[in-house]
Amino acid sequence: QEQLVESGGGLVQAGGSLRLSCVFSGRTFSNYGMGWFRQAPGKEREFVAAISWGGVNKYYVDSVKGRFTISRDNAQNTVFLQMNTLKPEDTAVYYCAATSTSRGGTTSAFRYDCWGQGTQVTVSS
Repeated sequence: QEQLVESGGGLVQAGGSLRLSCVFSGRTFSNYGMGWFRQAPGKEREFVAAISWGGVNKYYVDSVKGRFTISRDNAQNTVFLQMNTLKPEDTAVYYCAATSTSRGGTTSAFRYDCWGQGTQVTVSS
């Protein structure tokens, strides 16, 4: 059974940076497309970024383009989200997710079949 464990969240001032990590276990990591989602208080969960199984195809929500970078290391079974120039509106719980049916990457939450427990990111103004 797949398992995802996120880390790297925290409190940062606006303009700062954080790097989130998500370690995958239980299956062959390179068989999965990976994604990051976030949920702010009182809001629905939203797509942030996704990456294909080989790391070639990447997708971002418009609000983070140019500031966030998704990457993966298949040898380490890990997906990363580098977040730069953070804004208060980036404050949320960030979740990583894995999809075995959309290895090329997908923005659709319903296509992901495994989710991590989430890590809190708080950006102060």
